[in-house]
Amino acid sequence: MPARILGCVKLYEYQAKEVFASYGLPVPKGEAASTPQQVEEAARRIGGRVVIKAQVHVGGRGKAGGIKLADSPEHARDVAQQMLGSTLKGFVVKYVLVEQALPIDKEYYLSFTLDRDSQNIIGICSAMGGVDIEEVAASHPDKIVRMPVDIAFGPLDFQLREFIGRAGLDGSKSREISAVVKKLYDVYVSTDASLAEINPLVVTADGRVIVADAKFDIDDNALFRQKKLEVYKDASEEDELEAEAHRRGLTYVHLGGSVGIIGNGAGLVMNTLDIVNQAGGKPANFLDIGGGARAEVVRNALDMVLLDKEVKAILINIFGGITRGDEVARGVLEATATLDVRVPIVVRMAGTEAEAGLKLLEGTKLLPAATAVDGARKAVELARSAA
Repeated sequence: MPARILGCVKLYEYQAKEVFASYGLPVPKGEAASTPQQVEEAARRIGGRVVIKAQVHVGGRGKAGGIKLADSPEHARDVAQQMLGSTLKGFVVKYVLVEQALPIDKEYYLSFTLDRDSQNIIGICSAMGGVDIEEVAASHPDKIVRMPVDIAFGPLDFQLREFIGRAGLDGSKSREISAVVKKLYDVYVSTDASLAEINPLVVTADGRVIVADAKFDIDDNALFRQKKLEVYKDASEEDELEAEAHRRGLTYVHLGGSVGIIGNGAGLVMNTLDIVNQAGGKPANFLDIGGGARAEVVRNALDMVLLDKEVKAILINIFGGITRGDEVARGVLEATATLDVRVPIVVRMAGTEAEAGLKLLEGTKLLPAATAVDGARKAVELARSAA
């Protein structure tokens, strides 16, 4: 199933629909708003019954009270009064989408993402839309249909017919749904997306096929050639720590645990997360300082991890290739001398100038580890004892 991808920009639903509409996908009339007064005015412009949808990066909004109908502009204002500023599944609602309510007859799921196992773009479709696809995968895996796509040709017409047929979608709407699939694929490829998802794609009581909800993630490594989408970057970040890390130019993802992680290279950091989990701990973050990181980068990274008040211990795992162990050690020493460090720090180094780096750390409060596994065990034990 589509999963969170490191280094992606997540768009709110209203932003995703702006992008989708620019590629010709059919979306309902709607407007984003951040105050009850704006909601009332938007509802009056849209006319008729509207739906108020909390703009947060989380699924299951309907069950959590984040999607509500309103019969009049005044009713929409009252709904927004309660919704804006509230907390929904741990996220503060800062924006809502005011949208034309649809007479829904059928709900489908449709997405394009990357299948890393087969190294193909893959289309995913289900006749069970409107709910989290993870729930469908767990309870009705047979209801999910996949379509590998050859990047050289894109989805061909006969593949689309088979795709829609196997998924059990409305055959009388095959042409309209095929057009949506093609356009969604165009969006995915043209924008360097990590995920382009419609859930649900609805067939209305009067026979229209419309994108009722949208999710869209962009690979932020491709933003240099996606200038039109770069404007969404800052607005997409709800997590204050991730936003701060991006302002600092750090590759950081907040994970919510108690063991802070710093490493050089995405693969090494991912492996370190796994080792911490295996040791019974929970990583607080993913933070990759990259190859060739100098002392000031290490200090910046350590300062970033310390901003998370839930961090009870830090594990620094460095394998020196381009990155030199003595440079990392200098950065750690500079940071601990100038920052308010109140948690234990475990350091594992191997590779280029690792011995020199460890020698610089001798006589300090920093705790050396012979291996990554040893370091993870120490960090987890320290975090657990401080909890």
